[in-house]
Amino acid sequence: MGLMCSRGYVSHFRSVTKFYQYLLALAFAVKEINENPDILPNITLGFHILNCYYLLKMTYKATLSLLFTHQSFIPNFRCDTQKNLIAVIGGLMTEVSTSIARILAIYKIPQFTFGSFSPAQGGKMLFPSLYQMAPNEVYQYMGVVRLLHHFRWTWIDLIAVDNDNGDRFLQSVVSLLSQNKICYSFLLRIPKRTFEEETLMLLLGLQEQYSHLVESKANVYFVYGEPPTLQILSMLLSASEQLPLRGKVWIVTSHWEFESLSIQKIWNTETFHGALSLTVHSNQPPGFQKFLQMIKPSWAKGDGFIQEFWEEAFSCSLKISNMQEEHLRICTGEEKLETVPGILFEMSMTGHSYNVYNAAYAVAHAFHAIYISTTMQRRFKDGGHLEFLNVQPWQLHLYLRNMSFNNSAGDTVHFNENGELVEGFDVTNWITFPNSSFVRVRVGRLDPQAHQGQELTLNSDLIVWHESFNQVLPLSVCNDNCRPGYHRKKKEGEKFCCYDCAPCPEEMISDQIDMEACVKCPDDCFANYHQNQCIPKDISFLSYKEPLGITLVVLAISFSLVTALVLRTFIKYKDTPIVKANNRSLTYILLISLLLSFLCSLLFIGQPQDVTCLLRQTSFGIIFCVALSSVLAKTITVVLAFMATKPGSRVRKWIGERMAYSVVVSFSFIQVAACILWLSTSPPFLDKDMHSLSRKIILECNEGSITMFYFVLGYMGFLAMVSFIVAFLARKLPDIFNEAKFITFSMLVFCSVWLCFLPTYLSTKGKYMVAVEVFSIVSSGTGLLGCIFSPKCYIIILRPEMNKTYELQQNGSSKNVIEVSYFYHTRRSLFFHRAL
Repeated sequence: MGLMCSRGYVSHFRSVTKFYQYLLALAFAVKEINENPDILPNITLGFHILNCYYLLKMTYKATLSLLFTHQSFIPNFRCDTQKNLIAVIGGLMTEVSTSIARILAIYKIPQFTFGSFSPAQGGKMLFPSLYQMAPNEVYQYMGVVRLLHHFRWTWIDLIAVDNDNGDRFLQSVVSLLSQNKICYSFLLRIPKRTFEEETLMLLLGLQEQYSHLVESKANVYFVYGEPPTLQILSMLLSASEQLPLRGKVWIVTSHWEFESLSIQKIWNTETFHGALSLTVHSNQPPGFQKFLQMIKPSWAKGDGFIQEFWEEAFSCSLKISNMQEEHLRICTGEEKLETVPGILFEMSMTGHSYNVYNAAYAVAHAFHAIYISTTMQRRFKDGGHLEFLNVQPWQLHLYLRNMSFNNSAGDTVHFNENGELVEGFDVTNWITFPNSSFVRVRVGRLDPQAHQGQELTLNSDLIVWHESFNQVLPLSVCNDNCRPGYHRKKKEGEKFCCYDCAPCPEEMISDQIDMEACVKCPDDCFANYHQNQCIPKDISFLSYKEPLGITLVVLAISFSLVTALVLRTFIKYKDTPIVKANNRSLTYILLISLLLSFLCSLLFIGQPQDVTCLLRQTSFGIIFCVALSSVLAKTITVVLAFMATKPGSRVRKWIGERMAYSVVVSFSFIQVAACILWLSTSPPFLDKDMHSLSRKIILECNEGSITMFYFVLGYMGFLAMVSFIVAFLARKLPDIFNEAKFITFSMLVFCSVWLCFLPTYLSTKGKYMVAVEVFSIVSSGTGLLGCIFSPKCYIIILRPEMNKTYELQQNGSSKNVIEVSYFYHTRRSLFFHRAL
């Protein structure tokens, strides 16, 4: 195997000691594989490591050196080489990986990138031999957007490397941010190159943009960069002591590492305290830290990196003759790696080292599958050792595509159809300390295979923020959030994340912060005072428990009892002249109908039901129509009785109970027919009026057909007017026992009540509308009862001496009335003549 270390040592002036762990991860994996009798028994894996120095020409040269002779090489010819190259692990940056892949694709040699790889470079289509040990970096952008949404951060700054990868990043992220209603206020592009002679000019060129970054109101920075870019950023922050960045939340991609160049050495990491990153998932293989503790400058021959690493990490020199500065001490070789600050070296396996570790095992498992294949030819060479025949690198692809295994850390390793590792990202919280050490705290997980909207799981309680936030969740918005009860109103000329807050219109609410528009409450709810909550409306109806309902019930029952008492009185004194003179049968019908009308009003009180809605208007209309028909019959009887007293009058044959009953039945039949038609075509039904009152639901009976409702009322009005006219014409007849005068007043009261009822009924809503109708029913019934029967009850109860035939005959003016009345009741002409 060959390892193309795309990170590590840029030049002899500038090295990154931290990335020495990648080499050690490969050495540890190969050591475990060679010591494991269950994988590739009797076969020993080796590896060769070359540096690319972040330069494309050096990357190409190193790749060719792996394929051909080290000292001098001729492309496509393998001269004087003992290497049997089966796979390449590298690199970390996209440019390095693609440069290697262009050459390896010719020979179909499997290549494993242990860093993120941009799909815009062509992916599996252009590089079929490429396998990505890190998930597609596009998933990180989606994860950051989910992270921003989780904390409601809508106003951020972007920092990106100034190259093609940075352009692709911005093209993808800016669109994602806009789709998810997140804005960026400032964009800082950081140059890619980090050569020593260019560093000072780069830092000076960034100073002006850096001041804008410091003055930005955004509290969140989203950073995308490759290792050299991030080193420039850390140098820029360390050099800008006059304008330090304080109290910011850094969100970085998986490229991010707290790392130090030799020219920086120890630098202040306080600025990045509390940063969040989507790091490549990592685990700790058993024995790795123990392996690191065994590392010494003389631990292995052929390690061309250990000496420079050791000197840079411990600021000492292994050889006195090579000491260039007097202040450097001599290395003892017994220094402990665990004492080195985290920005120089970590004892825990990092995500990219974990990818190198898994890549080595992926090659070993694929090679082992070939080893146990029964179709592979085998032969013994001299010495009896088993040897493979013509094992070519391209043969590994078939096994790599379908491979799945569990590593020693317990994680499953397998690739999808695009050659990408099926894995997610860890959400890491970086906690820094003054001595340049730090701790990675895993606070969440990004699973790209999860359902949309559920990719991110986060334990916010574990996150440690920068000290300036006092452990309160940081805010990063263009302006203060619109609290519930308000909605966002766009500012002219500003990005959509900058807005004013306007109160919700009447009867509309917003129950969340920063709502785009207020929403209307459901019909059965209303907006509260603060317009941030919908409150269920109360049900409103004329209840038996409220004072108004109790009053009407008491009135209805009281007058029904009075009516029953009057009826009992008339039945008791049915044989007295005054009862006989007023037509007992019609009187009983009238009193019974008045009694039922009072009781009928109780149907209007209480919670409406389907049955009560069907009965109350129709029963009221029919019962009152019977009462009015009885009054009309009594009026007609009085008029006909006086007309019959004239000599030779032919009216006598019309006088009798049959005529009175026919009047009651015929006029009542019309009302009954109308009610039957009403119930059969468009009957009343239970209804909920949710709009008439803003905070109440009116539970009412919808009349169904308004035409039929007003026809029923109009017909009763017609009967009342006819009775009034007839009674008015007969008002000057002799007044003893003459009902015409009283009927006139009763009909006047009845018409007055119902004429007042119509405008009042139409102008009220809810239970008060019902109360108006109940009051009208009770009032009109009381008018009929009082005007017609109170004079008679007065004579019957208080002046019984007047309720005698003798006393009545003393009044000459009323003599004819008595005679006609007796004639009507007895139907005997003989009695009529005797009375004369």
